[in-house]
Amino acid sequence: MQLRFLGNNSTSGDCPTLYATDRDTYLVQGWRILANDLLAQLTVSESETVVEVPTELFEHLEKDGLPGGEFRRLDDPLMILTPGGTYVVQGQQVVDAEVLAQMSIPDYETVVEVPRAAIAALLEEPRAADLQRRAQPAL
Repeated sequence: MQLRFLGNNSTSGDCPTLYATDRDTYLVQGWRILANDLLAQLTVSESETVVEVPTELFEHLEKDGLPGGEFRRLDDPLMILTPGGTYVVQGQQVVDAEVLAQMSIPDYETVVEVPRAAIAALLEEPRAADLQRRAQPAL
């Protein structure tokens, strides 16, 4: 898998980072979520994991031809906006040693792979179902 660095929000380089791949996907490097109320609400398969990243990380999508900035739709479980103003991103956990060797990943972070089409869909205008789901109170 070929990676193209899109950006991060740190000068040290070891923080949440966004990459584009040659497989029409994005790799989202973010903070591991081991156990909390939000994680308990998700259905995460054995091959998946979730990471938490600052919302500003997705401003780097502009470097890949997508509009950067705030997502207009939030499709559960792909992307959840936390009360703290960060995104929780769910995707296939990246375990390929050659791919991981191309990144600087601290012990408290991991990487998920998300289809480009799924990310692009989140940038579209909300549909009626999205607006209705947002209007419902959280359990």
